[in-house]
Amino acid sequence: MRTREHSGWNAQLLRQAFVASRPVSWINTAYPFAAAMLLTTREVDWLLIVGALYYLIPYNLAMYGINDVFDYASDINNPRKGGIEGALLAPKYHRPMLWLAVLTNVPFLAVLAIAGGPGSWLALAVSTFAVVAYSAPVLRFKERPFLDSATSSTHFVSPAIVGLTAAGAQFTPELWLILLAFFCWGMAAHAFGAVQDVVPDREARIGSIATVLGAAPTVRLALALWALAGALMLFTPFPGSLAAVVAIPYLVNCAPYARVADDDSGRTNRAWRRFIWLNYASGALVTMILIAWWLRTS
Repeated sequence: MRTREHSGWNAQLLRQAFVASRPVSWINTAYPFAAAMLLTTREVDWLLIVGALYYLIPYNLAMYGINDVFDYASDINNPRKGGIEGALLAPKYHRPMLWLAVLTNVPFLAVLAIAGGPGSWLALAVSTFAVVAYSAPVLRFKERPFLDSATSSTHFVSPAIVGLTAAGAQFTPELWLILLAFFCWGMAAHAFGAVQDVVPDREARIGSIATVLGAAPTVRLALALWALAGALMLFTPFPGSLAAVVAIPYLVNCAPYARVADDDSGRTNRAWRRFIWLNYASGALVTMILIAWWLRTS
Protein backbone atom coordinates (compact mmCIF):
# COMPACT_ATOMS: atom_id res chain seq x y z
CA MET A 1 0.00 0.00 0.00
CA ARG A 2 2.81 2.42 0.88
CA THR A 3 4.54 1.69 -2.44
CA ARG A 4 1.32 2.42 -4.30
CA GLU A 5 0.87 5.70 -2.44
CA HIS A 6 4.49 6.64 -3.17
CA SER A 7 4.02 5.89 -6.87
CA GLY A 8 0.88 7.98 -6.91
CA TRP A 9 2.68 10.89 -5.27
CA ASN A 10 5.51 10.68 -7.80
CA ALA A 11 3.03 10.58 -10.67
CA GLN A 12 1.31 13.68 -9.29
CA LEU A 13 4.66 15.45 -8.97
CA LEU A 14 5.45 14.68 -12.60
CA ARG A 15 2.04 15.96 -13.68
CA GLN A 16 2.66 19.15 -11.72
CA ALA A 17 6.13 19.44 -13.27
CA PHE A 18 4.66 19.04 -16.75
CA VAL A 19 2.19 21.89 -16.18
CA ALA A 20 4.84 24.03 -14.47
CA SER A 21 7.20 23.70 -17.44
CA ARG A 22 4.66 25.45 -19.73
CA PRO A 23 4.71 22.84 -22.56
CA VAL A 24 2.97 25.27 -24.91
CA SER A 25 6.12 27.42 -24.72
CA TRP A 26 8.80 24.72 -24.95
CA ILE A 27 9.50 25.53 -28.57
CA ASN A 28 10.38 29.15 -27.72
CA THR A 29 13.71 28.08 -26.19
CA ALA A 30 14.50 24.90 -28.11
CA TYR A 31 14.01 26.55 -31.50
CA PRO A 32 16.60 29.33 -31.06
CA PHE A 33 19.27 26.82 -29.99
CA ALA A 34 18.53 24.32 -32.75
CA ALA A 35 18.25 26.97 -35.48
CA ALA A 36 21.48 28.67 -34.41
CA MET A 37 23.44 25.40 -34.45
CA LEU A 38 21.92 24.08 -37.65
CA LEU A 39 22.48 27.26 -39.62
CA THR A 40 26.09 27.38 -38.42
CA THR A 41 27.14 23.75 -38.83
CA ARG A 42 24.61 22.84 -41.55
CA GLU A 43 24.25 19.38 -40.11
CA VAL A 44 22.24 17.57 -37.48
CA ASP A 45 24.64 15.97 -35.03
CA TRP A 46 24.29 14.51 -31.55
CA LEU A 47 25.12 17.81 -29.84
CA LEU A 48 22.32 19.60 -31.66
CA ILE A 49 19.87 16.87 -30.63
CA VAL A 50 20.99 16.84 -26.99
CA GLY A 51 20.98 20.63 -26.76
CA ALA A 52 17.57 20.96 -28.40
CA LEU A 53 16.17 18.35 -26.01
CA TYR A 54 17.65 20.22 -23.05
CA TYR A 55 16.22 23.58 -24.10
CA LEU A 56 12.91 21.92 -24.93
CA ILE A 57 12.07 20.43 -21.52
CA PRO A 58 14.60 20.54 -18.61
CA TYR A 59 15.49 24.19 -19.20
CA ASN A 60 11.81 25.19 -19.15
CA LEU A 61 11.19 23.06 -16.08
CA ALA A 62 13.92 24.97 -14.26
CA MET A 63 12.90 28.38 -15.56
CA TYR A 64 9.19 28.10 -14.85
CA GLY A 65 9.32 25.56 -12.01
CA ILE A 66 11.56 27.78 -9.89
CA ASN A 67 9.27 30.68 -10.69
CA ASP A 68 6.14 28.80 -9.63
CA VAL A 69 7.73 27.75 -6.36
CA PHE A 70 8.82 31.21 -5.25
CA ASP A 71 5.81 33.06 -6.72
CA TYR A 72 3.28 30.98 -4.82
CA ALA A 73 2.26 33.95 -2.64
CA SER A 74 1.01 35.90 -5.65
CA ASP A 75 -0.08 32.92 -7.74
CA ILE A 76 -2.76 31.89 -5.23
CA ASN A 77 -4.50 35.20 -5.98
CA ASN A 78 -3.96 34.95 -9.72
CA PRO A 79 -6.92 33.43 -11.60
CA ARG A 80 -4.85 32.58 -14.69
CA LYS A 81 -2.65 30.09 -12.85
CA GLY A 82 -3.36 26.38 -13.00
CA GLY A 83 -3.47 25.93 -16.79
CA ILE A 84 -1.30 26.60 -19.83
CA GLU A 85 0.03 29.75 -18.15
CA GLY A 86 1.59 27.91 -15.23
CA ALA A 87 0.95 25.56 -12.36
CA LEU A 88 -0.37 26.54 -8.96
CA LEU A 89 2.08 24.41 -7.00
CA ALA A 90 0.95 23.25 -3.57
CA PRO A 91 3.68 23.83 -0.95
CA LYS A 92 4.28 20.07 -0.56
CA TYR A 93 5.65 20.03 -4.12
CA HIS A 94 7.98 23.01 -3.75
CA ARG A 95 11.15 21.30 -2.54
CA PRO A 96 10.70 18.22 -4.79
CA MET A 97 10.17 20.54 -7.76
CA LEU A 98 13.44 22.33 -7.07
CA TRP A 99 15.29 19.02 -6.77
CA LEU A 100 13.69 17.79 -9.99
CA ALA A 101 14.89 20.93 -11.75
CA VAL A 102 18.45 20.39 -10.51
CA LEU A 103 18.55 16.70 -11.36
CA THR A 104 17.21 17.20 -14.89
CA ASN A 105 19.38 20.21 -15.71
CA VAL A 106 22.84 19.47 -14.34
CA PRO A 107 23.63 16.43 -16.55
CA PHE A 108 22.66 18.30 -19.72
CA LEU A 109 24.64 21.37 -18.70
CA ALA A 110 27.70 19.21 -18.06
CA VAL A 111 27.45 17.61 -21.49
CA LEU A 112 26.93 20.95 -23.24
CA ALA A 113 29.86 22.51 -21.38
CA ILE A 114 32.22 19.64 -22.23
CA ALA A 115 31.12 19.30 -25.86
CA GLY A 116 30.81 23.02 -26.52
CA GLY A 117 34.24 23.81 -25.13
CA PRO A 118 35.46 27.01 -23.46
CA GLY A 119 33.85 29.15 -26.13
CA SER A 120 30.39 28.22 -24.88
CA TRP A 121 31.05 28.41 -21.14
CA LEU A 122 30.23 32.09 -20.70
CA ALA A 123 26.99 31.77 -22.67
CA LEU A 124 25.98 28.71 -20.65
CA ALA A 125 26.84 30.45 -17.38
CA VAL A 126 24.81 33.56 -18.27
CA SER A 127 21.88 31.43 -19.47
CA THR A 128 21.83 29.32 -16.30
CA PHE A 129 22.34 32.29 -13.98
CA ALA A 130 19.46 34.17 -15.62
CA VAL A 131 17.12 31.21 -15.07
CA VAL A 132 17.96 31.03 -11.36
CA ALA A 133 18.33 34.75 -10.66
CA TYR A 134 14.95 35.64 -12.10
CA SER A 135 12.94 33.91 -9.36
CA ALA A 136 15.28 32.70 -6.60
CA PRO A 137 15.22 34.46 -3.20
CA VAL A 138 17.66 37.30 -2.56
CA LEU A 139 18.43 37.80 -6.27
CA ARG A 140 14.79 37.96 -7.45
CA PHE A 141 15.56 39.83 -10.67
CA LYS A 142 11.88 39.56 -11.54
CA GLU A 143 11.18 42.15 -8.84
CA ARG A 144 13.72 44.63 -10.17
CA PRO A 145 12.01 46.81 -12.78
CA PHE A 146 13.59 46.78 -16.24
CA LEU A 147 16.10 44.17 -15.09
CA ASP A 148 13.13 41.79 -14.94
CA SER A 149 12.37 42.25 -18.64
CA ALA A 150 16.05 42.09 -19.60
CA THR A 151 16.51 38.86 -17.65
CA SER A 152 13.39 37.31 -19.13
CA SER A 153 14.59 38.18 -22.63
CA THR A 154 17.93 36.55 -21.81
CA HIS A 155 16.01 33.33 -21.15
CA PHE A 156 15.13 33.16 -24.84
CA VAL A 157 18.13 34.79 -26.52
CA SER A 158 20.80 32.91 -24.55
CA PRO A 159 19.90 29.46 -25.97
CA ALA A 160 20.63 30.86 -29.44
CA ILE A 161 23.97 32.24 -28.24
CA VAL A 162 24.82 28.91 -26.62
CA GLY A 163 24.09 27.20 -29.93
CA LEU A 164 26.17 29.69 -31.87
CA THR A 165 29.16 29.44 -29.53
CA ALA A 166 28.99 25.64 -29.37
CA ALA A 167 28.99 25.56 -33.17
CA GLY A 168 31.92 27.97 -33.43
CA ALA A 169 29.97 30.70 -35.21
CA GLN A 170 31.59 33.98 -36.18
CA PHE A 171 29.78 36.89 -34.52
CA THR A 172 29.48 39.42 -37.32
CA PRO A 173 27.80 42.84 -36.96
CA GLU A 174 24.82 41.46 -38.87
CA LEU A 175 24.48 38.58 -36.43
CA TRP A 176 24.67 40.93 -33.44
CA LEU A 177 21.93 43.03 -35.04
CA ILE A 178 19.67 39.98 -35.29
CA LEU A 179 20.38 39.04 -31.68
CA LEU A 180 19.65 42.61 -30.54
CA ALA A 181 16.31 42.55 -32.40
CA PHE A 182 15.50 39.22 -30.74
CA PHE A 183 16.43 40.72 -27.36
CA CYS A 184 14.09 43.69 -27.91
CA TRP A 185 11.33 41.26 -28.86
CA GLY A 186 11.92 39.32 -25.63
CA MET A 187 11.82 42.44 -23.48
CA ALA A 188 8.59 43.53 -25.14
CA ALA A 189 7.03 40.12 -24.56
CA HIS A 190 7.90 40.14 -20.86
CA ALA A 191 6.79 43.72 -20.29
CA PHE A 192 3.43 43.13 -21.93
CA GLY A 193 2.99 39.85 -20.06
CA ALA A 194 3.62 41.62 -16.76
CA VAL A 195 0.72 44.01 -17.34
CA GLN A 196 -1.93 41.37 -16.69
CA ASP A 197 -0.43 40.70 -13.25
CA VAL A 198 -0.32 44.28 -11.98
CA VAL A 199 -3.12 43.77 -9.44
CA PRO A 200 -2.07 40.39 -7.94
CA ASP A 201 1.59 41.43 -7.93
CA ARG A 202 0.83 44.62 -6.04
CA GLU A 203 -1.35 42.73 -3.57
CA ALA A 204 1.57 40.35 -2.95
CA ARG A 205 4.02 43.28 -2.83
CA ILE A 206 5.92 41.92 -5.82
CA GLY A 207 7.56 44.60 -7.94
CA SER A 208 7.79 44.46 -11.72
CA ILE A 209 8.26 46.74 -14.67
CA ALA A 210 4.45 46.97 -14.89
CA THR A 211 3.79 47.68 -11.20
CA VAL A 212 6.31 50.53 -11.29
CA LEU A 213 5.44 52.11 -14.63
CA GLY A 214 1.75 51.32 -14.57
CA ALA A 215 -0.27 49.28 -17.05
CA ALA A 216 -0.66 51.75 -19.92
CA PRO A 217 2.95 53.03 -19.97
CA THR A 218 4.19 49.44 -19.91
CA VAL A 219 2.00 48.52 -22.86
CA ARG A 220 3.36 51.51 -24.78
CA LEU A 221 6.92 50.49 -23.91
CA ALA A 222 6.23 46.99 -25.24
CA LEU A 223 4.88 48.51 -28.45
CA ALA A 224 8.04 50.60 -28.83
CA LEU A 225 10.29 47.59 -28.26
CA TRP A 226 8.42 45.43 -30.79
CA ALA A 227 8.61 48.27 -33.30
CA LEU A 228 12.34 48.63 -32.64
CA ALA A 229 12.85 44.89 -33.12
CA GLY A 230 11.14 45.09 -36.50
CA ALA A 231 13.11 48.19 -37.49
CA LEU A 232 16.43 46.55 -36.61
CA MET A 233 15.65 43.59 -38.84
CA LEU A 234 15.27 45.94 -41.80
CA PHE A 235 19.03 46.53 -41.63
CA THR A 236 19.95 42.84 -41.87
CA PRO A 237 20.92 41.22 -45.18
CA PHE A 238 18.12 39.85 -47.36
CA PRO A 239 16.14 37.69 -46.73
CA GLY A 240 16.61 38.49 -43.01
CA SER A 241 15.06 41.91 -43.56
CA LEU A 242 11.77 40.20 -44.38
CA ALA A 243 11.51 39.23 -40.71
CA ALA A 244 10.64 42.86 -39.94
CA VAL A 245 7.01 42.03 -40.76
CA VAL A 246 6.95 39.58 -37.84
CA ALA A 247 6.61 42.56 -35.49
CA ILE A 248 3.34 43.70 -37.07
CA PRO A 249 0.97 41.06 -35.58
CA TYR A 250 2.39 41.72 -32.11
CA LEU A 251 1.82 45.45 -32.50
CA VAL A 252 -1.74 44.89 -33.69
CA ASN A 253 -2.42 42.52 -30.80
CA CYS A 254 -1.00 44.86 -28.18
CA ALA A 255 -2.07 48.30 -29.45
CA PRO A 256 -5.71 48.23 -28.22
CA TYR A 257 -4.44 48.22 -24.63
CA ALA A 258 -2.21 51.29 -24.89
CA ARG A 259 -4.53 53.17 -22.51
CA VAL A 260 -5.59 50.33 -20.23
CA ALA A 261 -6.12 51.29 -16.57
CA ASP A 262 -4.22 49.55 -13.82
CA ASP A 263 -7.42 48.21 -12.21
CA ASP A 264 -8.53 46.86 -15.59
CA SER A 265 -5.14 45.44 -16.59
CA GLY A 266 -6.28 41.84 -16.13
CA ARG A 267 -8.20 42.01 -19.39
CA THR A 268 -4.91 42.11 -21.32
CA ASN A 269 -4.81 38.37 -20.63
CA ARG A 270 -6.90 37.94 -23.78
CA ALA A 271 -4.12 39.48 -25.84
CA TRP A 272 -1.53 37.49 -23.90
CA ARG A 273 -3.26 34.25 -24.83
CA ARG A 274 -3.27 35.34 -28.46
CA PHE A 275 0.42 36.21 -28.07
CA ILE A 276 1.18 32.59 -27.10
CA TRP A 277 -0.28 31.33 -30.36
CA LEU A 278 1.15 34.21 -32.39
CA ASN A 279 4.57 32.81 -31.53
CA TYR A 280 3.78 29.67 -33.52
CA ALA A 281 2.70 31.64 -36.59
CA SER A 282 5.75 33.88 -36.29
CA GLY A 283 7.98 30.85 -35.90
CA ALA A 284 6.58 29.39 -39.12
CA LEU A 285 7.34 32.62 -40.98
CA VAL A 286 10.85 32.84 -39.51
CA THR A 287 11.43 29.22 -40.53
CA MET A 288 10.57 30.03 -44.14
CA ILE A 289 12.95 32.98 -44.05
CA LEU A 290 15.72 30.80 -42.63
CA ILE A 291 15.13 28.23 -45.36
CA ALA A 292 15.42 31.00 -47.94
CA TRP A 293 18.67 32.17 -46.31
CA TRP A 294 19.97 28.58 -46.28
CA LEU A 295 19.28 28.19 -50.01
CA ARG A 296 20.73 31.61 -50.80
CA THR A 297 23.98 30.94 -48.96
CA SER A 298 24.54 27.27 -49.88
